[in-house]
Amino acid sequence: MYAHVCFVSCSQSSMESPNLEFEYGDTDTLTAELSEKVLLNLTLNTAVVCVLSGARGRRWIELTVEEQRAYVMRLLDALEVTDRDKRLKVARAILYLAQGVFDECDTEVDVLHWSRHNVFLLYDMGIFTALLELLSMEIDNSQACSSAVRKPAISLADSTELRVLLSIMYLMVETVRVRTEDDRPEWIAARETFKNELGSPLYNGEPFALLLFTMVTKFCSMNAPHFPMKKVLLLLWKTILFTLGGFEELQEMKVRGRERFNLPPLPEDSIKVVRAMRAASPPASAMELIEQQQQQKRGRRSRRPLVKQDSLDTYNERDPFKNDDARDEEEDPEDTDSGIEGEVDPLDRDVIIQPPPPPPPLRPPTERVNFPKGLPWAPKVREKDIEHFLETSRNKFIGFTLGNDTETLVGLPRPIHESVKTLKQHKYVSIAEVQIKREEELQQCPMTLGEEEVEETPAEILYLGMLPNLSQYVIALLKLLLAAAPTSKAKTDSINILADVLPEEMPITVLQSMKLGIDVNRHKEIIVKAISALLLLLLKHFKLNHIYQFEIVSQHLVFANCIPLILKFFNQNIMSYISAKNSICVLDFPHCVVHEMPELTAESLEAGDSNQFCWRNLFSCINLLRILNKLTKWKHSRTMMLVVFKSAPILKRALKVKQAMMQLYVLKLLKIQTKYLGRQWRKSNMKTMSAIYQKVRHRLNDDWAYGNDIDARPWDFQAEECALRESIEKFNSRRYDKNKNGDFTPVDNCLQSVLGQRVDLPEDFHYSYEMWLEREVFSQPIQWEGLLQNP
Repeated sequence: MYAHVCFVSCSQSSMESPNLEFEYGDTDTLTAELSEKVLLNLTLNTAVVCVLSGARGRRWIELTVEEQRAYVMRLLDALEVTDRDKRLKVARAILYLAQGVFDECDTEVDVLHWSRHNVFLLYDMGIFTALLELLSMEIDNSQACSSAVRKPAISLADSTELRVLLSIMYLMVETVRVRTEDDRPEWIAARETFKNELGSPLYNGEPFALLLFTMVTKFCSMNAPHFPMKKVLLLLWKTILFTLGGFEELQEMKVRGRERFNLPPLPEDSIKVVRAMRAASPPASAMELIEQQQQQKRGRRSRRPLVKQDSLDTYNERDPFKNDDARDEEEDPEDTDSGIEGEVDPLDRDVIIQPPPPPPPLRPPTERVNFPKGLPWAPKVREKDIEHFLETSRNKFIGFTLGNDTETLVGLPRPIHESVKTLKQHKYVSIAEVQIKREEELQQCPMTLGEEEVEETPAEILYLGMLPNLSQYVIALLKLLLAAAPTSKAKTDSINILADVLPEEMPITVLQSMKLGIDVNRHKEIIVKAISALLLLLLKHFKLNHIYQFEIVSQHLVFANCIPLILKFFNQNIMSYISAKNSICVLDFPHCVVHEMPELTAESLEAGDSNQFCWRNLFSCINLLRILNKLTKWKHSRTMMLVVFKSAPILKRALKVKQAMMQLYVLKLLKIQTKYLGRQWRKSNMKTMSAIYQKVRHRLNDDWAYGNDIDARPWDFQAEECALRESIEKFNSRRYDKNKNGDFTPVDNCLQSVLGQRVDLPEDFHYSYEMWLEREVFSQPIQWEGLLQNP
């Protein structure tokens, strides 16, 4: 799925930030994704010339398909030589083909066309399998690893062959993954074959993604500091995306899964709902607030009843006569961004539910107020919510309860009957609830229900492979995310993620330093993008495959401090991060190989691109917010972690980004903790409360906005997580650990077959078997009569 971005200027105010019409998707455009990964092969080295010299002066694009296949076969044979330098030259030649033989193309379209043609040709000839063998050799190259560990500083030169191999593999995965309208039938078939190969345990008995996970853990354990992590993470992300499927495939799988469990269809398509949302306005500037206050002071004297709702909010928040001591003691000082703008909520009048006041008489009467047509989401109710409501009602009106009975309404007044009817109309049963109930039944009746039939989906195969080292994989990814976060400070003991960006010779001119600075920042942004997208995909696919697979990954993330890490990431000037210009357009592929390279100057580097925001940074922010939502949803102890870490002011600042999807996930995180933030916080943030009401899905009997039934349970993080961990371990033991199920394995009690079994004895047994017979058999008294008696 392609995702595009465009910029729409906002006409309301010259000082207001623009509305970011960003379309969230699995990835950016193909050219943008390729430019983030491709290792430039600009110099046509002797290997390329030698390989193509057999064409006798003809260009690659002039050869027939059969002639091209013959040259690729020659390259494949040359990859098997023992000389490392020769292998590298051949690998560079293959990379040149995968990049679209750009030296023979005149336009970017031609480069992409020939790149696609060559990639499918390379895959058909078995190049990927050959590259995989070379990659495995490089990973197991202990000499290179030990040499890199001893080096005081790692540079690009230490990972040349690895970078070439990973670049070719990335080009192949990404090109084959993306569908186009003019795909040939054989390409469509090749795509399905390649997808199945990558997701199946065909490579050394495990999926290809596990090999890349191994590279990540080796790098983070300091055993292989020369591994180019950016390229590994990008290839890992695209492999997971290709084999498991993107967001639209997930939605289709969810629909099919609900059909399989005989559940009613989804109330709406979440992807379409989010895309149709409009962003709310960001915070007003200080100058606009002063002007607004002056208008309010003038308006209060004459027409007090007609003050707008948002003006009331601003007045309540910035009332000069209000005692400052009345502010909630829990209000964090970080909530104030700058002086007068501090307590003002990030959302303005277009998110308020109440209609604006009548227009002044001077306006033409044809102008009419546009009310919101309706809420975007259908409300949902859980079975637990209906049970809790009936339990409370029975206690109040009858004086006793009936347990989990949601059908008996005897003795309850008519309004309660109507309420229960409404709740049941919006009742939503998730796939996770069905899976949990089924798991409880399997645990209670293992003999009756028999063994569960587990479908060998790509997600199931990946989980089974990741399970033994899951904790290591999660910790390694979070270490890399921490090292790449812009808020992280450089430490001497932290891992070096810049091994594949730092040159052998450090820059000596200002221009070189500026270019390296841009490269380093861009490098970190790409790492954050890849890890955030990878973690989100794993969480979503594992949750759909089985809820306890999702829960174990979530718990590993929480135990590895993922929640404070994401909050630390957002505790920065998020607008600056969204609009960062850490890219040099003229150096992006394929632009740089087709057009003449202009002379780079300090001014051109500072100018950056013309886009008003950075796609990858906005994509990363939304991914991290979605991960945080998944970790905390329905988890009381983790919600309290958001409160304890003072996430409210951090999240409120993120609302400045005028993008609907990002605002939605921020508002979701604020909603789940609103009742714990105190009455004063809610009173001074009414515009945020209104935005939550308008944009976030309703749970009909969730008292989030008032906190009257505030949860009185203590914040016992350990007890909740331990109970969850126990359920996870029971699930893993039942489904995957066959050795622990010995109590239920059939026993062979046939004397003939037991005595007829061949027993492997140690090699030295025949030296001492006579002593063994004497000690264990002859010297032991045997009561033969006892064998004849019934026990």
